[in-house]
Amino acid sequence: MAGGGVEGPAPSLHQLRLFVVLGEELHFSRAAARLFITQSALSQQIRDVERRLGVRLFERTSRAVALTAAGRALLPEARAAVDAVARIRRIADAQARQVSGRLVVGSVGAEAAMPHTRAVLRALTDRNPRMTLQMVSLSIADHLTALVRQEVDVMFLRPPVPAGVEVCHLATEPRVACLSADDPLAALPAVTLAQLADRPMVAVPEKVPRVWWDFWTVNPRPDGSPVRYGPVVTDMESLLHAVAGGEAMCFLPAAARDLFPRPGIRYVDVTDLPPCTAALAWLARRRDEPTIGAVREAARAAL
Repeated sequence: MAGGGVEGPAPSLHQLRLFVVLGEELHFSRAAARLFITQSALSQQIRDVERRLGVRLFERTSRAVALTAAGRALLPEARAAVDAVARIRRIADAQARQVSGRLVVGSVGAEAAMPHTRAVLRALTDRNPRMTLQMVSLSIADHLTALVRQEVDVMFLRPPVPAGVEVCHLATEPRVACLSADDPLAALPAVTLAQLADRPMVAVPEKVPRVWWDFWTVNPRPDGSPVRYGPVVTDMESLLHAVAGGEAMCFLPAAARDLFPRPGIRYVDVTDLPPCTAALAWLARRRDEPTIGAVREAARAAL
């Protein structure tokens, strides 16, 4: 394809998303699998994008895919366009929920089952019988992102939270060490952070705010030493599997003893581990929206 200007109408948003994913993967098979389309369909769409833009975006060989200079220049712009439209859709959906009186309530781990959560939701429905609630269970990897992106309106979670998020404190409880049953320390009635210093902690994906995971891994430790991390986990089941297999340990709220009993796992008190809190969270910029104001009032009434 020679240069010479745009040869057709602008690419569609869908085509820009295909370009972004292929630009990230640089592999047709992986990109197609991520997009849930066939490789031939992806290849055809990319050729159409190139035709519409009038430039070649990728160099293709039998073994590799690489971005051209034009592709490298256009990729961040295409990503920004895709992200902007997604953000518009999320905000529009959040506003539509406000108009309809529908509240999307997120929870992480077992927060939906906790007494404080049930008390807030009971107060909310008693005070607002016409409000519609939709409960969404989210993973430890995604729950804060879902709140920031307005995929949920409020969230029952365990602080700390990133900037721009407000919370209403609901409860406080100890944290415990979650260890493999084969760990010698698992047989003790209680341990200290110093005794756990050489144990690796489970890690989470990079998108998880570090302020949150540093608190939950006590990083750095009181003596200033950094935590050593083991396998990356995304949800409670993968976390518990890694612990049971002896790959790493973690700290959890004491309620995990009852909520997440598993073969191969032991929960042990930690004498010098600060407690954790449970909270209801919302975006600060949305605090005065009617439905979010209603759940904030319900939380105060329940407390």
